[in-house]
Amino acid sequence: MSEGALSVSEALSLAKSALETISVRVIGEVSEATIKPGYKAVYFTLCDERSAMPCMMWRDSYEQCGFELREGMLVEASGTFTVYAQKGRMQFQVRSMAPAGEGVLRLQVAALARKLEAEGLMARSIKRPLPPYPRRIGVVTSPRGKAVHDVLRTLKRRYPAAEVVIAGVQVEGDGAVEAIVEGLRRIGREPGIDVVILCRGGGSYEDLMPFNHEAVARAIRACPVPVVTGIGHEPDVSIADMVADVHASTPTAAAESAAPSAAEVLKRFDEMRRLLARALRHGIQRQRHRLELLAHRRPFSDPVSVLSGWAQAVDEAASRIVSALPDAMRREGERLASIRRSLAAEGRRLLDASESSVTLAARDLRRAGGVLLEGHAQRTAVAAARLDGLSPLKVLGRGYAVCYAEATGRVVRSVAEVVAGDGVVVRVHDGRISCTVRETQEEQR
Repeated sequence: MSEGALSVSEALSLAKSALETISVRVIGEVSEATIKPGYKAVYFTLCDERSAMPCMMWRDSYEQCGFELREGMLVEASGTFTVYAQKGRMQFQVRSMAPAGEGVLRLQVAALARKLEAEGLMARSIKRPLPPYPRRIGVVTSPRGKAVHDVLRTLKRRYPAAEVVIAGVQVEGDGAVEAIVEGLRRIGREPGIDVVILCRGGGSYEDLMPFNHEAVARAIRACPVPVVTGIGHEPDVSIADMVADVHASTPTAAAESAAPSAAEVLKRFDEMRRLLARALRHGIQRQRHRLELLAHRRPFSDPVSVLSGWAQAVDEAASRIVSALPDAMRREGERLASIRRSLAAEGRRLLDASESSVTLAARDLRRAGGVLLEGHAQRTAVAAARLDGLSPLKVLGRGYAVCYAEATGRVVRSVAEVVAGDGVVVRVHDGRISCTVRETQEEQR
């Protein structure tokens, strides 16, 4: 070895010592991440448009970062350069790391996606099928973007029979979330809307963030009709795409998913027409064959032979009835005669018993009547004697008289009731005497 020359190990050790004095912060996109259980370190590459830098991070430092490292994530890493002597490779030893820029947004979106998935908003079982032939199609998008023209052009080409209702909304920037939610609410309340297309053209990840908002996701699930999303370009997948009933890669693809092709519809109708005509022909042939089989069966080919047994049974029954009627009538006549004799005997017995009872009752009534009348006759004679003694006629018969005023017909009880010249009538026991008062004289008592 020449004087002053270093061995490979010495040279790498010198480089390692020099590099580890350089402490920097680096922002780059993660690629080729290797995170395996049991490894003491995590290996990944940070890159930008022109360069790539191999990195390693000890497992305990990585676990303290608080997030999961994934390819495509933008991170900010702090550490020092070092050399891995065994391979002679320089690498950046990361001491701390945090998401940067779009990486933070992607972490937030991932966390929201996990939350909504846990609630069941992304479950396949709740996704609604699209109507096969929609009559009215709602479109929620920017009225000035390229997406609305792509959707209208596609619908006009594929399915011109449908009516398109557009809810023009803001799709990026401040206020975009509220506008999208309101647009979904309004288009869902439109009468006759069968399906809704939520779309916008391409843009940066930050431009698409309104479609990663929780309010938009819940508005999609609250929409009363199925929602088809076509947001950004083919690689872009937002929260809205995950919760939508159907996710298409672009606005054009969303329009193709929401509406059938007119040519496909016509082809389907032709096929259905052929199938229906074939089914009708086969059905008619089967029915004709069944009718032919039925026509050759005995009930139709020889109905008399089928009914002959029944006809004979009817004749036998009629014969039995004819022979049975006289006997039945005779038995019934005898039974009625017996009943008549029984009724007559019972009637005579009842009449005899009734006559005896009536005779006894009449005799008792006469006896009781005589007793009652004797007492009443005695009391009546006594009362008549009393009344006779009190009769005014008896008094008159003893020489008394009653004087009546001729004018009034009232009994005169006082001399003050008449004056000289008044006419009076005097009642005696055998008639009346008309008199005129000559004078009155009041006696002193």
